[in-house]
Amino acid sequence: MTKLPNILITGTPGVGKSTLGVQLATRTGLQHVCVGDLADIEQLYEGYDDEHKCHILDEDRVLDELEEKMSAGGVIVDYHGCDFFPERWFQAVYVLRADTSVLYNRLQHRGYELRKVQENVQCEIFGTIFEEAHSSYRFEIVKELPSNTLNDLDENVEVIVQWLVGWTLMQSRLC
Repeated sequence: MTKLPNILITGTPGVGKSTLGVQLATRTGLQHVCVGDLADIEQLYEGYDDEHKCHILDEDRVLDELEEKMSAGGVIVDYHGCDFFPERWFQAVYVLRADTSVLYNRLQHRGYELRKVQENVQCEIFGTIFEEAHSSYRFEIVKELPSNTLNDLDENVEVIVQWLVGWTLMQSRLC
């Protein structure tokens, strides 16, 4: 039996990674792991950044925590960074992108300080996460998806479900 693929959903904070991950898990039965939530639950931090007012993720501990799940397959991981995850873990990487006005409003609604909103919007303008994904994973597995509306969410779920169906069929033919 072929193991199920692992999928990474990444993008700037506020683009809808966790929302998409939950929808996909519900639709496909794959396990969803939000790295931010996992870090909170397991206290996977190496300190606190007073300037940015956030915890500093202990990437090595996150990798140790996820290794067994990722080896088994069938996991959807969402996180705003992607360059520290091993390339071997993922068969597909989806980078969500949002218009800056949409992103600005989402982050402001979350109560982010103006400086943090501006930094994240700037990150989106420059396509920082998209470039990080392309430099960390094989070009052919990295896909960019718009994430501005509920319609985009529905379409993104469908795109990824169709990819999963195709991947599963291809794997069954190879066995």
